[in-house]
Amino acid sequence: MIKLWFKSGAPWIWLNAAAVSICMIMVVGVLGLVVVRGVGHFWPAQVTQYNYQEEGKEPQLIIGEKVDASVTPSEMAKATGHKMSPDEDTLVQYLIKVGNRDVTGSDFLWIEERNIKQHADPADLIVVERREWGNFYGRLVEVKEAGKSIATGPEAWTVLQSKITEALVIFKEIAHLEKKEIGAINYGLERLRLKQKKLQLENHWDATAQAQVSAETAAYDVEYKKYQAQLGELYQKIRRNSIVAETESGTKVKIPLNKVVRAFKPNEMSLMDKTVHYGVKVIEFLTDDPREANTEGGIFPAIFGTVMMVMMMSIIVTPFGVIAAVYLREYAKQGFITRLIRIAVNNLAGVPSVVYGVFGLGFFVYILGGNIDQLFFPESSPAPVYGTPGLLWASITLALLTLPVVIVSTEEGLARIPSSIREGSLALGATKLETLWLTVLPMASPAMMTGLILAVARAAGEVAPLMLVGVVKLAPTLPLDGNFPFLHLDRKFMHLGFHIYDVGFQSPNVEAARPLVYATALLLVLVIIGLNLAAIVIRNNLREKYRALEG
Repeated sequence: MIKLWFKSGAPWIWLNAAAVSICMIMVVGVLGLVVVRGVGHFWPAQVTQYNYQEEGKEPQLIIGEKVDASVTPSEMAKATGHKMSPDEDTLVQYLIKVGNRDVTGSDFLWIEERNIKQHADPADLIVVERREWGNFYGRLVEVKEAGKSIATGPEAWTVLQSKITEALVIFKEIAHLEKKEIGAINYGLERLRLKQKKLQLENHWDATAQAQVSAETAAYDVEYKKYQAQLGELYQKIRRNSIVAETESGTKVKIPLNKVVRAFKPNEMSLMDKTVHYGVKVIEFLTDDPREANTEGGIFPAIFGTVMMVMMMSIIVTPFGVIAAVYLREYAKQGFITRLIRIAVNNLAGVPSVVYGVFGLGFFVYILGGNIDQLFFPESSPAPVYGTPGLLWASITLALLTLPVVIVSTEEGLARIPSSIREGSLALGATKLETLWLTVLPMASPAMMTGLILAVARAAGEVAPLMLVGVVKLAPTLPLDGNFPFLHLDRKFMHLGFHIYDVGFQSPNVEAARPLVYATALLLVLVIIGLNLAAIVIRNNLREKYRALEG
C-alpha cells in the first residue's frame, strides 16, 4: 500500500503544498513585520516619566518613549553580569528613547523593569523634533525673542507654536534662496569658468571674449550680493527666537527655533490630533530631504532617483530587447549560432548583479566616459564629467542587467503567435516588415510589456551594481533641475535600495535609524508590488484584446 501510495505521486503533491505554504507564511510574516514597524514609525508615541532607582544608587528621573522590550532568562542574565534573586525567573528590560543627545550623549537607554518604582504620562511633557541632535524630551520653561523672555508658564506653549510656524516660513525662504537662486548663480559661474578655459585651450581667448565673460560674471556678482543681503536679513530674523526647556535631570537647554521642525505634547493629543500628526509625518517622509545622516527627515531624493533611473533604464532596454528578440525569432536562421546566442542570453540572466556593476564601472565609466571627457569636455580636466559614476551609467548598467528578461519574454510572445497569422498577412500583399510592425508585434505586446515591467521591478530593487556606478549616500542636488540642460546625466543620485543598506548598516546611530529602515523597505516593497500588479493588468488587457486573432 505504501509503495502504491508513493507511486501515485500523492506524497510529492503534499510535499509541494507544504513547501509552498511554508514559503507563503514566511513571506507574509516578513511583510507583516515590515508593515507594522514601518507604518508605526510615524505615530506619536506616549512619553513616559519613570522614577528609576538601581540597587545601591541614587534615584533618578527618566523621560522618554518605550521603543522595545527584552525578556532574558535568569541564567542567561546572570551570565551577562546581572544580579538575580532566587525568585526571579526572567529579567525584563525596556529600551527607552530618551533623546537629548546633546546633553546625555546617547539617544537610547536600557532600563530594568524591577528597578522602576513608579511611572506616569504627564501631560506637560513635550517632544521637540530638531534638525540636529535628534529629539528633545522634557518640559517647556520659556520662549525668548532676541534674548528676552516673551512667554512663560501655560501661555508659553501657544506662543511657541506661533513662533515655530513663523520660523518654518523663513526657513523655506532661506532654502529657496540657497538652493534655487544662489545655486543657479554658482552653476552659471562654473559654466563661465569652463567656457573661459575652453576658449584658452582653443586659443580664442581674446579681448572680446574676456569682456563678455567679465560682463556676465559681474552680472552674477550683482545678483549674488542681492541674495546674500536677503539671506542675512532672513537669518537675523530666524535666529532671534529660541526656547528654554528643562531635561529630566533639571538641566536647562536653550534650543534655537531655526533648528526646530516641530514641537508637540503627545500625552495630551487626541486621536484626531495624532492622526493629523501621522499624516503630516508621512507626507514629510515622502517629500522632504533627509537629515541627521539619513536617520531623520524624508527620502524624496531617493524616490526621485529611483524613479528617474528606472525610467531611463526602460527607455534604453526596451528597443534593444525587442529588436534582439525579433531578430532571433523572425529573421535569424534557426541553427547552431542561434541556439548559442539563446544559451548566452539565458546565462546572462544568471550572472550576479555585482558583476554587471564591475563591468559598468570598468567599461562604461572609465573607458567610455573617460573618452567622452577627452573628446567633448577637455576644459573640465582633471575633474571628470562623464568619466565618473552617474545616472547615465547606472541606467545603462541596469539596462544591460535586465536585457535578458526582455529578450526572453518578447521571444516567447513572438513564438506563441500562429504562423497562419503571418502567412495570411503576406498573402494579402503586406511586406514582411509591415506584417511584423502591424500584426505580429501588437499581438506580442502582452509578453513585451510583461518582460519590461518585470525588468523594472528587478531594477527598482537592485543595489550591488549601483554602489559602483552612480548611487551615493547623499546627493546635494537632484539630476533634474531648472539649470540648462535640465537633465544632468552625469550627476550622482540616491536610490531607495541603497538608502536601506546605508541607514541599516552604515548609520552612526543604528537604533534611531531602525524605524526608518522599515519604513523605507515598506515603500520599496509597495513600489515593486505595484509594478508587478501593473504587469498583470496590462498583460491581461492586451491578451483579451488579441484573443480573437489568436483563435
